[in-house]
Amino acid sequence: MRIEVRGRNIQVTEALKDYAEKRLSKLERFIDENRVAHVSLSVEGDSHRVEVTIPLNGVILRGEEDSEDMYRSVDLVVDKLERQINKHKTKLYRRYRGAGLKKLVSESLESKEKVEEFKIVRTKRFALKPMDVEEAVMQMNLLGHNFFVFFNADSEEVNVVYCRRDGNYGLIEPEFE
Repeated sequence: MRIEVRGRNIQVTEALKDYAEKRLSKLERFIDENRVAHVSLSVEGDSHRVEVTIPLNGVILRGEEDSEDMYRSVDLVVDKLERQINKHKTKLYRRYRGAGLKKLVSESLESKEKVEEFKIVRTKRFALKPMDVEEAVMQMNLLGHNFFVFFNADSEEVNVVYCRRDGNYGLIEPEFE
C-alpha cells in the first residue's frame, strides 16, 4: 500500500510523515499493495485533525479524527480504520465462511452477482440545471434536504453539496481515474 501524506495549515515533518506511514502500514495485511492511502493532516486552532481515505474496489475506507495532539489523532484514525476493516471482514466471513479477505474484497466488489442487494424504495428523476455552488446551497436549504445534486456551471460536472455536522457545507466533486 502506498501512503500519500499532505498537510493543510501545517508543515509535515519527516518524523510526522514516518509516524503516519508506520501506523498505517499495520493495515497492509488487509489491503493489496497496489492501493493508495490518502492522508491529510490539518490544524485548526488547538484541534489537530487527521483524515485518511483508502479507495478499494467500490468500497471507501474513510476515517477522520480530532485531538489536541497530531500523533494521538493518527493513532485514533488507525484504530477507527481497523474497526471498519474488521466489520467488513466479519461481514464477508459470514457470507463466504472463512475465505481470505483480500481475495473476497476484490471478487465480491467486481462481481455484480455476489454484491449484497439493497432495497431501493424510491427513485427520483430531475433535470440538472447549471448553477453555481452558492445557488445549489440555497436550493438545498429551500428544499430542507441535507444534500443536493447539481450541474456545476463553473466546472461543467455533476457535483453534490451537503450539510456537515459542524453546520458548514461541503462540496463533492467527481474525480475520474
